Amino acid sequence: MNCRAMSPVVHAGFRPAHRLRPLLAALCAAALTALGACSGASPEPPLAGAAIGGDFTLIDKQGKTVRAADFAGRYRVVYFGYTFCPDVCPLDVQHLMQGVHAFAKAQPALGAKLAPMFITIDPARDTPQVVGEFAANFGPELIGLTGTPAQVAAVAKSYAVFYQKGKETAPGAYLMDHSRAAFLMGPEGQPIAILPAEADGKAVAAELEKWVH
Repeated sequence: MNCRAMSPVVHAGFRPAHRLRPLLAALCAAALTALGACSGASPEPPLAGAAIGGDFTLIDKQGKTVRAADFAGRYRVVYFGYTFCPDVCPLDVQHLMQGVHAFAKAQPALGAKLAPMFITIDPARDTPQVVGEFAANFGPELIGLTGTPAQVAAVAKSYAVFYQKGKETAPGAYLMDHSRAAFLMGPEGQPIAILPAEADGKAVAAELEKWVH
């Protein structure tokens, strides 16, 4: 695939070991969730207890500072990618927003609690204006965020997201290698689940239906 986005599980070997811990925790939690369902217990979110997320400081399309605390009380749908991605990122974001829109149509009050956001891993090219224009293609609800290289590195690390600049084929022309995951975070910033953005909008909406209350 041209975007060279890497699945967080299948391609885990490409990343440092410490980045695997949250995802391994997620897999273990998912197994426990399945056991709980069999025993009749209320299932826990797949990412419950994973060390993912936290505070961040980024920049929105207007150049204003945005912090995690700005979304307190809302469920966050967080996707990391880049606007110059030729295929994977746009398709994933399309599926995510189709799911968000379908869920919001079925559950307007709960849909209003969602804060979907696209965080670039290519701040050198993805200026506030660029991420704003990219996000607008998928709906007014999608929040496009960028920042300094240090700010982006910090938030990517907090989500255990790997990214790396590929070889330039011409000045400013390159692809980005990056892990591929869409995170659902709770109203208090707690990790809940990885959304199936690689599937379709229906799958995303179904997952939102499970965990957004």
